[in-house]
Amino acid sequence: MRTHTGEKSHICDICHKGFNGSSTLIVHRRSHTGERPYVCSVCNKGFAQSSCLAVHMKRHNGEKNFSCGSCDKSFVTNADLKEHLLTHTGEKPFTCNICDKKYSRANDLNRHSKTHTFKGMEES
Repeated sequence: MRTHTGEKSHICDICHKGFNGSSTLIVHRRSHTGERPYVCSVCNKGFAQSSCLAVHMKRHNGEKNFSCGSCDKSFVTNADLKEHLLTHTGEKPFTCNICDKKYSRANDLNRHSKTHTFKGMEES
């Protein structure tokens, strides 16, 4: 019922953010502590949530259930497919807030943003 009322009775003692359930709070706390109890048996990468480990394991076993209708590529997650589809549409929803350059992928914008940070360090 708390979900419908918006009540968030589980409060993080570090940042004071509220959550509906105790399990959600436990996972959130890991963002502060860095705890990653779910570890990949192939590469030893750790995850805060079991669901993230499950998706990661699909990358190792080659399971790609999301296929592009415009080309022959397939992807592990629907989010990966949606990001790929932007390469076909030409849409670039990610914009640099410093120089207004646009990108179709968030990772490309993040990489670009670091060039501004690096340039600022050189000028200091």
